[in-house]
Parts: sequence; structure tokens; C-alpha cells
Amino acid sequence: MNAADITIARATLDDLDTLTPLFDAYRVFYRKPSDPVLARDFLRERLQRGESAIFLARGAGGEALGFTQLYPCFSSVSARPLWILNDLYVDAAARRRGVARALMQRARRHALETGAVRLLLSTARDNHGAQALYESLGYVREDGMLDYALELG
Repeated sequence: MNAADITIARATLDDLDTLTPLFDAYRVFYRKPSDPVLARDFLRERLQRGESAIFLARGAGGEALGFTQLYPCFSSVSARPLWILNDLYVDAAARRRGVARALMQRARRHALETGAVRLLLSTARDNHGAQALYESLGYVREDGMLDYALELG
């Protein structure tokens, strides 16, 4: 598979059945139990409410290869929008074929098209493959800030 074999389009509700197994597999990758109903409901809400931008990668035969999901946010200091690239997943059979790179490039284009000042993402400290991809695309690790989280139940 080469880049010419990959098409990426913004997902709509019509893509829900295609996206659901990918999103469920993504959650399982992060050690959550498989729950296709929860995955479908979550995606449906995001798509219906326009709360995220989801891009779906397909192969030459139309098969689903992966997706990325971005959430809108704002930079108060810059007084401009930004996007959080929260989810990136490529089906195991399609990995190492340029799908993740193509999805990341599409996410960047979307951020530029919407006037965003930056695109943010986080990854696990031990996910060296993802880190190499991000850095090859110009992402810079931010060492000056510390991230904190408050779990709310």
C-alpha cells in the first residue's frame, strides 16, 4: 500500500458502522474492555453534536484502515482556536504503510483550514514509534510545562 492507495475523508453519521470497530479496537489498545455499543454511542454523539472532527482512512478497496479524532479548544493567550488530536488509530493489518502519517497530515490541514494556532497531542512515554512519527512531522516535545489531571469518578 502506498499513499495513493489511501483516501481520507471527514467522517459523517453514515460512517458510524465503519468507525465503531476501529474506535472499539482503539479503546482496547488502551486497556479498556471491548464495548462496541459504548463506542458507537460515543461516536454518534460526537458526530451528531459536531463536537469533534473525525477523519477516516480507507484503502483502495474501501476498507477502513484507521482514524483520527480532533477536539476543538482555544488558546486564551493567542486568542485563537487550537485542536487537540486526541485519538489516532490504525488497524493492525494496515500499520507501517503510511496510514498514520496520512491521517496526521490531514489533521494538520484541517487545523490550518480552521485558523488554528496549534495542534496538540499527548502520547505514552513508552510509545516510541508514535513519538518518532510525530517528531518526523515537526511536532516538538514540550518540556517547559507539566500536565496534570484530576479524575472525577
